[in-house]
Amino acid sequence: MIPLWLRFAARELRSGVKGFRIFLACLALGVAAIAAASSTAEAFRRGLATEAREILGGDMAVSASQRRFTPVERGWLDRLGRTTYAAASQAMAEAPGGERRLVELRGVDAAYPLAGEVKIKGAPSLAAALATRDGVWGAAVEQALLDRLNLKVGDRFLAGNVPMRVGAVLEEEPDRLSRGFSLGPRVLTRTGALEQGGFLQPGLPFGETVRISLRPDLSLEAAKADVRKSMRGFFRIRDRNDAAPGVSRIIDQLEYFLGFIGLASLVAGGLGVFGAVSAYVDGRKPAIATLKALGAESGLIRNVYLAQIGLLALAGIAIGLVVGAVTPLLLGALVRDELPVPALFAVYPWPLARAAAFGLLSAAAFSLAPLARARSTPPASLFRSDLSGRLTFGPELVGALLAALGLGALAIVTAPTPLAASIMIAGVAAAFGVLWAFGWGAAKLAGRLRGGTRGAVRIALANLAGPRSAARTAAPAIGLGVALLAAVVLIQSSLLRQISIVAPQTAPALIFTEIPGDRTAAFDAEVARAFGRTPGPDTYLRAPFFTGRILAVRGVPVDIEKIPPGARWAYDNDVSLSALGAEPPNAGVFAGEWWPANYAGPPLVAVSRDPAEGGNLKVGDMLKLSVLGAEIDAKVAAIRRVDFGSFGAGFPIVLTPNALEGATPRHVAIAKASLAEEQRIVRALGADFPEVNVISVREQLEAATEMFDRVALAVRGAAAVALMAALLVLAGAIAARAQERTREAATLKVLGASRAQVLAAYVIEYGLVGLIAGAAGVGLGYAAAWPVVVHVFEAKWSVDWAGVAALLAGASAFAGAGGLLASFQALSKRPAPALRSE
Repeated sequence: MIPLWLRFAARELRSGVKGFRIFLACLALGVAAIAAASSTAEAFRRGLATEAREILGGDMAVSASQRRFTPVERGWLDRLGRTTYAAASQAMAEAPGGERRLVELRGVDAAYPLAGEVKIKGAPSLAAALATRDGVWGAAVEQALLDRLNLKVGDRFLAGNVPMRVGAVLEEEPDRLSRGFSLGPRVLTRTGALEQGGFLQPGLPFGETVRISLRPDLSLEAAKADVRKSMRGFFRIRDRNDAAPGVSRIIDQLEYFLGFIGLASLVAGGLGVFGAVSAYVDGRKPAIATLKALGAESGLIRNVYLAQIGLLALAGIAIGLVVGAVTPLLLGALVRDELPVPALFAVYPWPLARAAAFGLLSAAAFSLAPLARARSTPPASLFRSDLSGRLTFGPELVGALLAALGLGALAIVTAPTPLAASIMIAGVAAAFGVLWAFGWGAAKLAGRLRGGTRGAVRIALANLAGPRSAARTAAPAIGLGVALLAAVVLIQSSLLRQISIVAPQTAPALIFTEIPGDRTAAFDAEVARAFGRTPGPDTYLRAPFFTGRILAVRGVPVDIEKIPPGARWAYDNDVSLSALGAEPPNAGVFAGEWWPANYAGPPLVAVSRDPAEGGNLKVGDMLKLSVLGAEIDAKVAAIRRVDFGSFGAGFPIVLTPNALEGATPRHVAIAKASLAEEQRIVRALGADFPEVNVISVREQLEAATEMFDRVALAVRGAAAVALMAALLVLAGAIAARAQERTREAATLKVLGASRAQVLAAYVIEYGLVGLIAGAAGVGLGYAAAWPVVVHVFEAKWSVDWAGVAALLAGASAFAGAGGLLASFQALSKRPAPALRSE
C-alpha cells in the first residue's frame, strides 16, 4: 500500500543527512530569526494588553491642555465611575547647596492610583510619603534626581518656589508608559503643591488628566460618547485598548524590521538550499541513471527526491521553530526586570506558524529547480556524470515561481506597512540580482585576467572563472549579508554623529521656559552676568511664547481627515507660536517675505513648511487661529523652512506683534554655552528667577546617544544573522566541491605543485570572493542607507570608513579562511587514492 517513490525515498534516507546539513542549517537559521522576532513582539503585545488598565491608570483617561477641568466638567466625569485627577508640569528642583535640575512635577489626589501600584522605597505607603509636615509637601522622587542634587530621603528641596521634602524614592508608577517622554527625573506629590507654586495658572504649559474606573453597567464606547457630548473645548480621550499607542507602534516596526532581516537570511540561505539540493542530486547520479534506464518515469524520480527534501525541510523548520520559541523565553528569564515594557513570555502559535510558512515557501522556491534538472536529464547523460539538463517549463519550475511569489505576498500581508514591505522586498530582489550579476561579471573578468598571471594566482583566477565558481554561488549570499550590515552601520554612524557632534554644534545648549513677560530685561541682564559678556544673536535669542490651534484655512474649518498624516500634528493639537517684529536670524523664508519690524497693519503670519504643505497653504491665504481664548484672522505673509533642532526661531507659526497687542505672554529663550557657562547660568537664575525652567540640551543628547547605542547594538546583532546565513552558503559551496577539490589538489601535486602553492591558490580564490561580495554589499548598503538618513531622518550623511573597511576586511578574511579549510581538506588525502576514487 506504500507508494514506490515513498519506499525509495525512505531507503535513501537511511544513509543519513550528511549532504543536507547546510540545507538544514540555512532553513533553521532563517526560521529561528523570524520566529524569535515575532514571538518577542507578541510577548510585548500580550504584556501591554494584559496590563493595559494599569498602564493607562484606569479604563479611560481624559486630558486637557493648559487648563483644568471646571467644576461642571468634573461633575460629568465623576458620574462615569471612580475618578482620580492628576496635573503635570515642569519645574526647577533646587537643593540646599544650590544645585538645580529640571524635573517633571506631577500632582495627584488621594484616590491615585485607581489601577496598579506605585512602587516606592523609604516610606511605608504612598500616603505617608506625600504627607505634609510642618507646612512642607512630601514627594516621591526618582533616584536620578537624588543622585544629581546629592539628596536622600528626609532632605528638603525646592520645586520652583515650593518647599518639599523627599518622602520616598520613586521606583515605578503604573501609568508611566501612557504618559510618554519626560525631560527630567520625576517628582510625585499632591496637586496642592502645584497650586501653591502657581504652576496651574491658565495659559501655562501644564496639563490635567482624569483617569476613570468605569461603572460596571457602562461600556467604553458609551462613556466616550458621553464625554464628547458633555464637554466643550479641546481634550484627548484614551481608553485601555489604546493605553500606550507610541509603544505599540514601536513594537510593530521593530518586529517588522527584525522579521525582515530573518526573511533576508532565508533568501541569502536560499542559495545554500539550492546548492545543497544540487550537490545531493549530483551525488545521486548513478541511482537516478539506473532508475531511468530501468524505465522509471520522470515523475517517479521527482517524487523520490521531493519526498526526501520535503521531510528534511520540515526537520529544518522544526529546529528553527524550537530555537525561535525558546529564545524569547531565555530573554525573559535574563532581562525581565530591566525591560521598560511589560511582557508575557510564552510559546505563541501564530508567530511560529508564520515563521513555518516562510520556511516552507523558501524551501520550495530554492529546491524545486535542481529537481527539475534531474528529472529532465536523459539516462545517457547521467551515466556520463553530466547533470547539466536545462530548466524546462514544468511543474517544478511553476512550483518554484509560485513559492517565490507566495514568499513575497506573505511578507507584505503580514507587515504593519504593506507599502514599505513591498519596497523592501523589491529592494532585496533587486540587490540579489545585482549581486548575482556582479559575481557573474567577476567570474568573466577572472577568466580574462588569468592569462597574464602565473602560479597560485593563475590557479585561483581559473577556479573563479570555472563553471562552479564560488563568485557565482556564494558571492550573492555573502554580499546580501554584508549589505544589510553595511546599511545598519552607515545609518547608525550618520545618526550617531548627528546626535553627538552635529547637534551639539548647531543646537542650543540651553532652553529657558516660563520667563516672566514683564521681567525680560532683568532676565537678559542676569544671563549676561552669568556669561560675563553681553551675548549676541548668534548665541542668545529670546521670544514670546504662546500656544494656539489652526481652526480654519481660507474660511473653511479644518477637516483633520483631509490633512496628510505627516502634517496632522499642526492641526489636531495646540502648537507653539510666537509674535516677532524684525526678521529673526536663519528665518528660512522661501515663499513670500517677512514683514517690517514696525509693521502696524492687519495681522500677518509666517508658517513653517509642514503645516503649509499639509493645508495646501499659499502666500496670501487666510488662517483663523485660536490663541489665548481669542480667535484671530491672519494672512499668510511667508512660508519658511524651520529646523527645529537648530539655533533659531523654531516656531511652526509666527504672528506679527500687533496680533496679540496687550497680552503679556511668558517668553522662551535659547543659548549656546559651554559646560562651565551652563552651570553658572543655572545657578545664577535660582535666586531671582526660580520659576524659569532650564532644559539642558546636552543632557538630552547624551541620553539619546546612550539609548541609540543600545538599539543599534540589537539591530546589528540581528543583521549579523543574515551574514551567518551567507557563511553557511559559503560552507555549502565548499562542501559541494569537496571531492572535486580533492582530485584537483591531487592532480596539481602530481604535476609538481607544492602544498604552499595549493594553499595559496585556494586562499586567494576565496579571499577574492569575499572581497568581491564585500565591495558589492557595501555599495548596496550605501545605496540603501543614504536615502534613509537624508530623507527619512533628515540628517547629514556621514560615512563610517572604519566600519566599512572592517566589513570588507571581515568578508575577505572569512571567505579566505573558508578557502584555507577547503585546501586542508583537499590536501589531507594522498594523490593516488584521490585519483582512483572515480
